[in-house]
Amino acid sequence: MAVPALARQDADDPAPLEHAPSPRSWGRAFGDIRKAVDQRELWGHLGWQDIKQRYRRSVIGPLWITISMAVTAAALGGLYSQLFGQPIGTFMPYVTVGFMIWYFISACVLEGTETFIANEGLIRFLPAPLMIYVFRTVWRQILFFAHNVVVYVIVLAIFFRQLDQPYTMVNNNPSAIVHPGLSWWALMAIPAFVLIVINGLWVTLLFGIISARFRDIPPVVGSFMQLFFTMTPIIWTTDLLTGGAPGSPKAIIEFLAKLNPFYHFIEIFRAPLVGQVQSWTHWAVAGGITVIGWSLALIALRNYRSRVAYWV
Repeated sequence: MAVPALARQDADDPAPLEHAPSPRSWGRAFGDIRKAVDQRELWGHLGWQDIKQRYRRSVIGPLWITISMAVTAAALGGLYSQLFGQPIGTFMPYVTVGFMIWYFISACVLEGTETFIANEGLIRFLPAPLMIYVFRTVWRQILFFAHNVVVYVIVLAIFFRQLDQPYTMVNNNPSAIVHPGLSWWALMAIPAFVLIVINGLWVTLLFGIISARFRDIPPVVGSFMQLFFTMTPIIWTTDLLTGGAPGSPKAIIEFLAKLNPFYHFIEIFRAPLVGQVQSWTHWAVAGGITVIGWSLALIALRNYRSRVAYWV
């Protein structure tokens, strides 16, 4: 019996393929993050190797990180305490903690722009999630930060009596904010650092993807970070800006300083460690930046994760 033409055509055609997920899918984006978290031994080992490689033939090795931080904090803290007429017992810890967290934030931004460019060989030949290189970069900065914490412990041991008492950062100024001194509120620095690390991840991811496509971004970001360093209260205090009349240059500078996003992240970490009042306004601003930043980073990961290997 003759087989109908339609039946013969259906028998000869291959079975329909299942619909493959689009490269630009949320499932693949979140799957990339999930796989990278599961492979934490890989990026954790790579982060350790980065530090070992940098100080491979050094006598004291990573202790140079601590020494460099100590010299910078001692030199600038001693100098600016005299220039601003502030007691070194409270100003030195202020500068030390400011440099500690600034080094971490700026490193996440600057090295984040080079994350995928620096890992070009691995990205091209190692079938691994893209987020592994993000975790590797941020984990390396956490290790650097851990070395710098030693400096704060030493400074705290030296100047604890001054920090434990209420104090002001500006002498002979009755309108200056009185700082209550160290207390159990210092533990709030732990969740503050966790929040900063979470932001370091999205900054590294987003800037890494953009820089892989546009190679002019790293030097531009480096120039802006130098500008933000001078505009961020690290070696100067915001108390110097208080008390200005509305519309005065001093009041305008104070307003511009509060618009600086780095100021809020530094304050949520530094304030409890130096005996200052921790404003919840800083937490609100930092939380809003976290939500917006991760939204942009996830959109970039969803749309361009498959193109990074071609861009690098």
